[in-house]
Amino acid sequence: MRLKLRLSEGLLIGGLAFLVPAIAQDRQNYFDDPFLRVSTAMAACPVPEGPLFTQEQVRAEAHVRAQHGGSCFRSGRCRLPNSFLYDKEIIPRVAVYLQQDGRFGDTSVWVLGHRRLVILMGCVQSEEQALAMERAVLLVDDVMGVINHLMVGTTGTPKYGAAPAGAAAAK
Repeated sequence: MRLKLRLSEGLLIGGLAFLVPAIAQDRQNYFDDPFLRVSTAMAACPVPEGPLFTQEQVRAEAHVRAQHGGSCFRSGRCRLPNSFLYDKEIIPRVAVYLQQDGRFGDTSVWVLGHRRLVILMGCVQSEEQALAMERAVLLVDDVMGVINHLMVGTTGTPKYGAAPAGAAAAK
């Protein structure tokens, strides 16, 4: 009887220990990737999750991020030694440009910088408006490309990872 109790206790403890890493995995913007909300007109738009990483994901990604863009800098084509260094300058300029443009005030859009690429997430009124926004972002200095994950309207499944309902949006 005592052996069965120890075995069941061991299974219970082992099972709980297996769950602890999954529960304890804190997800944060460890790389401080720039992620800004540009517009807020469509209240029901799914809020993007943003650039959240676990510690394990950070370890896996760190080497790639450290090297990305180094050859561009060494060859003289780039002014900064790492392509991620541009993002903190680019994303605030993209936000201002889109807000000042006048064509996008009826949208709910977030922008994320990743290696001089701008990722557009959120909701627009039409495919034409999404394309116009993509083209506008390409005009911002230092932007190398745009990844368009905009959705028309607020219903349906977004092309980006959405935050749980009630999550705070990036400012």
